Amino acid sequence: MAGRTRSGGLEEQLVEKLRRIEALHARAGSDGERVAAQQARQRIQARLQQLAAEEPPIEFRFTLSDQWSRHLFVALLRRYGIQPYRYRGQRRTTVMARLSRSFVNDTLWPEFQELQHTLSAYFDALTDRVIEQALEVKAGEAEERSEPQALAPVEHQASLL
Repeated sequence: MAGRTRSGGLEEQLVEKLRRIEALHARAGSDGERVAAQQARQRIQARLQQLAAEEPPIEFRFTLSDQWSRHLFVALLRRYGIQPYRYRGQRRTTVMARLSRSFVNDTLWPEFQELQHTLSAYFDALTDRVIEQALEVKAGEAEERSEPQALAPVEHQASLL
């Protein structure tokens, strides 16, 4: 039961951090809770409408290599009332949207990158904790070594992904 409380607390901290990131990108003056997050979203939507009036939206193609990044990006677009799509025949890694260039460069992409970095760090830590608990060994990357003295034949395992 203690594990649930710990991870539940970590998830609450993560959600709060993501809300603060959104408030930051909305150029919010206050930090915070549900009301501040709602106001931040409204400020971003108002900025999006203002930019659309000043700068006509154009079609953007975003390529996001992993499903977590795609899910986050699509959710972020939908949160601001932007309809993500892809054309028949496009890969699942492709997300299309019609936006103003300024909104993409000044708000959407920087916010996405910060949210994605935060979630990636959380997923990495969670993955390591689960592996360490399940296998009872330290998780993480393999150690880096210098090149071998003599070049011996090395067997290569095909990629699993």
